[in-house]
Amino acid sequence: MTGIVSQSDKHTSGEDSLIARYFKPLATDPGAFGLDDDAAALRAAGEDIVVTTDAIVEGVHFLPDDPPDTLARKALRVNLSDIAAKGAVPAGFVLTLAVRKADESWLKPFARALGEDAADFGCPLLGGDTVSTPGPLMISITAFGRLPQGKMVHRAGAQAGDRMFVTGTIGDAALGLDVLQGGPVAAALADDASGRDFLAARYRVPQPRNALAHAVRAHASAAMDVSDGLAGDLAKLCAASGVTAVINVPSVPLSSAAAGLVARKAIGIETLVAGGDDYELLCAVPGDRADAFLREARQAKVTVTAIGGLIAGSSPPSFLDGQGRELKLQQLSYSHF
Repeated sequence: MTGIVSQSDKHTSGEDSLIARYFKPLATDPGAFGLDDDAAALRAAGEDIVVTTDAIVEGVHFLPDDPPDTLARKALRVNLSDIAAKGAVPAGFVLTLAVRKADESWLKPFARALGEDAADFGCPLLGGDTVSTPGPLMISITAFGRLPQGKMVHRAGAQAGDRMFVTGTIGDAALGLDVLQGGPVAAALADDASGRDFLAARYRVPQPRNALAHAVRAHASAAMDVSDGLAGDLAKLCAASGVTAVINVPSVPLSSAAAGLVARKAIGIETLVAGGDDYELLCAVPGDRADAFLREARQAKVTVTAIGGLIAGSSPPSFLDGQGRELKLQQLSYSHF
């Protein structure tokens, strides 16, 4: 990890001290060489290595006053979610951290939480870069996963007749962001502190479904994680696979907090299916594998819900209400541009 003072100077005492204090204890994999080298070595051992990268940026993916421990967990977990969607198990990660200053009161809880998640998910730090910036705080992680050769699950591969499953509940993170920004959801939950806290936590600290990786690899024909909104990400999976989908909106799993807001008409269903930052898994599973997939999900203690199925066609997915009428969604997902 280089460059907290200057990107080109690898020997500054401030940088070495920062790395030794906060990040060297996280580099537990032998291939990290204790962060004393310019690169790491990741053994493949006859497996395929899955690579994914995501950055989170202040003011875009998190709020300026979000606690540093939640930022560490979110930065790693959004990448772990992609690893899970490919059916792989975590192998390690590299970190790029761009901060305005080396502030111990921020770095200490950040590094502690990052180390705890790295240990809990079996994904050690392998290396990276630390830089100073006058701009917004940025945390970028590239994560690596392992799986048997040729077994990675793609977005493409789903077929007409497959059933669509999603893990967890949908839309909570979008509501949590509204709560933290003091928006309409916060006002609607003014007398429900536990509901506000639950939704805010779902935004700040995703729950990657890595426990489901084997079931995804064994049974899913296609999969991806829901990062930009269920409707939009489903459309991406369908386009990659050359099919379309019919989704039963009442089957989309909602938390009690989200369901209560819908029932009170404080929000519409579009807010939930188009909201980003869920980091749940969206899986297409052939009908004859569905029971086995559900059985493995129960064994992994991950809740999965059937929300519809795939049919032949190239039109956008259809979302049907309880009476079978199609809902016209004005927005499918969050977009950066």
